[in-house]
Amino acid sequence: MSPLRVVIADANFLPHRALMEAQLPAGTVVSWHPAFDEAAIAADLPGADVFVGPRFTAAMGAAADSLRLVHVGGAGYDGIDGKALPDGVLCANTFCHESSIAEYVAATSVVMRRQLLQQDRELRRGHWDSSVYESQRSQLGSLAGATVGIVGYGHIGSHVWRLMRAFGASGVAVTSRPARAEGEGLNWVAGTDGLDRLLAESDIVVLCLPLLPETRHLIGKAQLAAMKPDALLVNVSRGPLVDPEALYDALKERRIGGAVIDVWYQYPTGGAHAQPAALPFDTLDNILMTPHISGVTTQTFQGRVRDVAANIARLAAGEPLRNPVSPR
Repeated sequence: MSPLRVVIADANFLPHRALMEAQLPAGTVVSWHPAFDEAAIAADLPGADVFVGPRFTAAMGAAADSLRLVHVGGAGYDGIDGKALPDGVLCANTFCHESSIAEYVAATSVVMRRQLLQQDRELRRGHWDSSVYESQRSQLGSLAGATVGIVGYGHIGSHVWRLMRAFGASGVAVTSRPARAEGEGLNWVAGTDGLDRLLAESDIVVLCLPLLPETRHLIGKAQLAAMKPDALLVNVSRGPLVDPEALYDALKERRIGGAVIDVWYQYPTGGAHAQPAALPFDTLDNILMTPHISGVTTQTFQGRVRDVAANIARLAAGEPLRNPVSPR
């Protein structure tokens, strides 16, 4: 039997190259691409059994004459063109980012609710911006006693809740599969028809669901209006879950307390520079903006490398894959 041939075009796997190659079946031939260059990858796909990367295009599908598996190096597979997959080619994803993202949600929620960035900035100017020294200054809230509303209760949502619960928060959730959250200590769980109630009750709303046609702009003007005026919106899933114009207006007019946004509407296509949105979110002082890094830790990608390598070994052995997905 010929050795497996694997093409990898995931920059986040490169720091773990030695680990990846050590985990693959003996004799596997690996081609590494440091960046996603569609033409270079397409030229390398003839004769390949497996492709690992965030995107799969029609040009790549046309070049793949022996492909058996497309493996995403993360959870999201919206970059895979399902129509471009040759007949019979399997597709799978991986996770391992749940703990890192939950840490991010907890940390940024504390930063925003306690206004730590503002406190740091003011103290550098010699201004003690605290209710202890300024009687008109409002006291700030902790996570203990806050109500956290989790929209989407899968791998990420469940980990977010476990960590927030440890801080003393109470929780509510809406999910397409409410039974998954039973016995988790939440105040209540509902189907997606419970979203309005969740928004009205929550001090922190965390979006933990995939981007699908039916979830695009799930959070719009009406939903933002339903939130508490001091509530925090945290998006660690996909930018277009939230209508950007509605979010910008709500923040600018201070109709909600603030937002933590890690996922965006525009991404770099080459290099590391691009505005994350057409709207000037960077001019607002009640938003914490990060470049899609909530799950980007060493621990996340070490786990993903092991997961992907194990699935490739299953493919070689004729065993069922873990985490199979069906891109549209």
